[in-house]
Amino acid sequence: MSGLRESLEVLQERNFRWFFLSRSINMIGSMMTPVTLAFAVLHIDNSAGALGLVLAAQMGANVLFLLFGGVIADRLPRRAVMQGCYLAMAVIQGVMAASLAVGWATVGSMIVLGALSGGVTAFSMPAQQGLIPQLVGRHHLQQADSLMSFVRNGGTFVGPIVGTTLVVATGPALAIGIDASTFLIASVLLARVSLPSTIRRGTPILTELREGWGEFSSRTWLWVIVAAFGVLNAIHIGAWVVIGPVIAKNDPDLGIRGWGVVVGAEAVGMLVMSAVLLRVRLRHPLRAGMTGMSLFAIPLLMLGIRPATLPLMVVAFLSGMGTQTFSTGWTVAMMERIPSEVLSRVSSYDMLGSFVAIPVGTLTFGWLADRVDVETLLIVAGAAYATLSLATLLVPQVWGLRRQDDEPESSTVRQDLTKKA
Repeated sequence: MSGLRESLEVLQERNFRWFFLSRSINMIGSMMTPVTLAFAVLHIDNSAGALGLVLAAQMGANVLFLLFGGVIADRLPRRAVMQGCYLAMAVIQGVMAASLAVGWATVGSMIVLGALSGGVTAFSMPAQQGLIPQLVGRHHLQQADSLMSFVRNGGTFVGPIVGTTLVVATGPALAIGIDASTFLIASVLLARVSLPSTIRRGTPILTELREGWGEFSSRTWLWVIVAAFGVLNAIHIGAWVVIGPVIAKNDPDLGIRGWGVVVGAEAVGMLVMSAVLLRVRLRHPLRAGMTGMSLFAIPLLMLGIRPATLPLMVVAFLSGMGTQTFSTGWTVAMMERIPSEVLSRVSSYDMLGSFVAIPVGTLTFGWLADRVDVETLLIVAGAAYATLSLATLLVPQVWGLRRQDDEPESSTVRQDLTKKA
């Protein structure tokens, strides 16, 4: 019991408790949406190209507004920014659910609604990233991230299974409608978070963007990882999110239900690792993280070579563990080493660089899937993913970055990292 109390010690902080409850309810609803959105589009138009267009619109709008979202989150109360975004998302998801329910949805309307949701998310993500260090002390950062990841990954496991079950039984409208309601509830709960008022800055937006860029570009470990993820995410979304559902819908060895189970197995791997990281400290967060990310190449290869439920479940579980290792390591490194007053702006540059090529990936893989051998495409994608992930470890600042409390008082690595951070 004492071990459990230590793992949940961060919940003793009142503001974080309300934030955690708000995010948990929101995440549980939202975890159904990606898979149900994919099959909603495929129900309207059964082609990878149509799904690629909707996802490209969503991510394109997100990329377009990310930098502005980071400035707003550093200027205004981050809690208020997140509340406004939650209310906007409730409306967008509600309209999408209603249009699907009455049969009015088209690929064009899904593109518009996808773009609106991507634009709103561009404001909420930097605000959330910057809010967490205001809620907990530095010694609780990994625990706070792992606890939120535990709930998110639990939702990621249950969400696709419930979502695909609802798609088969009733269609996608109900799952998306449930998501809309969770945004409303999360907004009300977030009002219980009490933080000091943010002083509005009179600095021009371009000046604040330059400040954020200076903080971002001065850290080698930061921009190297972000540059790598610009390509890794394009491969991930293009190969797994676009081609995966198409293979599932048209391959009897996998099927829609099987795909939900595979995506759920990936989430279980993330869930298990997030529980482990509540207790186990990552001393070299980026070294462990990028090694873990390279494991995602295995499911990509398996999806091309043998798209069957059981083998995909096993490798998806392992890759989920690796993905969560990176997610926690990256979040903690950012929160420890980036000053709070610029964290949202730096996070927006991180997200911009990581997401900018995703629309290209969705369109490219959607186009290629209709024209080339899919097995060969996925094998090449998996090999490229593994190579790029492991190549980042050749950069000394990535390999050598430690948790700040674990750094030796005098070492070459510390001196170098101090200059960068």
